[in-house]
Amino acid sequence: MSGQPMSHRIFIERLVIAIAIVGFALLLWELRDLLILVFGAVLVSVILSLIALPIRQRLGVPPWAGLLAAVLIVAGVIGIALGMFGAETARQAAALSDAIPRAWAALQARLEPMGLAEPLRQAIAGLEANSGGVLSNVGRIAMSIGSGIADALLVLVGGIYLAAQPRLYRGGLVKLVPPGGRANVEQALDDSWTALRLWLLGRLVSMTFIGLLTGIGLWILGVPAALALAVIAFILEFVPYVGPILASIPAILLAFAIDPMLALWVALLYVVIQQLEGNVIEPLVQQRAVDLPPALLLFSIVAGGVLFGAVGVIFAAPLAVVLFVIVKRLYVREALNTETDMPGEAKD
Repeated sequence: MSGQPMSHRIFIERLVIAIAIVGFALLLWELRDLLILVFGAVLVSVILSLIALPIRQRLGVPPWAGLLAAVLIVAGVIGIALGMFGAETARQAAALSDAIPRAWAALQARLEPMGLAEPLRQAIAGLEANSGGVLSNVGRIAMSIGSGIADALLVLVGGIYLAAQPRLYRGGLVKLVPPGGRANVEQALDDSWTALRLWLLGRLVSMTFIGLLTGIGLWILGVPAALALAVIAFILEFVPYVGPILASIPAILLAFAIDPMLALWVALLYVVIQQLEGNVIEPLVQQRAVDLPPALLLFSIVAGGVLFGAVGVIFAAPLAVVLFVIVKRLYVREALNTETDMPGEAKD
């Protein structure tokens, strides 16, 4: 008889634990928009730390001075870039926004003799009807822009705070774990920081490579607004797979309005640049970084879009890198007691 109350007690304890886990999962789901912004702040803090660390090591200044210098350097680089290219890029962007509708009309006119223009118009009309029309969404679009600006400011300020006192927030996170597992969690956080740092450096190299080659190639081909299109390619390269495709659409459409053969050359240009980036640049910059499986990276971008929207697509790749390294450290290495290469370690 004494065993029956004990079994009831074990059942109740397990039930309470299961309810707590489900409740915690529901809480995380409700806070998913905030969590993705927190991760964005972590990215900002890593970028600032990358700039501040060599300054502190070479000049021997305190951490706050290195962080201040990093913030000023970032602001200065942005200011110089805007001063040198901002006016021209803005002019070309305005010209591009005017040219895209004309290019779209030219595309329909070229498709008219083939009988494809009307199906295309019907498909676009169906999309507009399903979305409620453009005019009816103006208020929502304006609110989304305002919300996006506020979120960006929150991420920037949060990133500065995280970079100012990284040990404080790291220590608080580690203390949430039982004492027996804190050493493994600390090592996992260190590996994640290293992986994220190397991934960001690799993306910066790839973005610069793509932006320069795109601008030079479009300028040689005589495509209008080459600088603006290069800036678009540079920014969207941050998002693997999806970004390059989105960056090529306005360039191809604009070239098609001029000459279908030019559009073909522009499409070929983007394909060649992506092949060079994928087969030459990426293997070089990722030699000591985390080697994320392509399928996992692709599905992480899809999952990020489903769970978090456009912000999730932007942050999906670095978030996948962090989760991949944490799983390798806490499960593959520790739970399975196997050895795996961590980011920054030499690969055979």
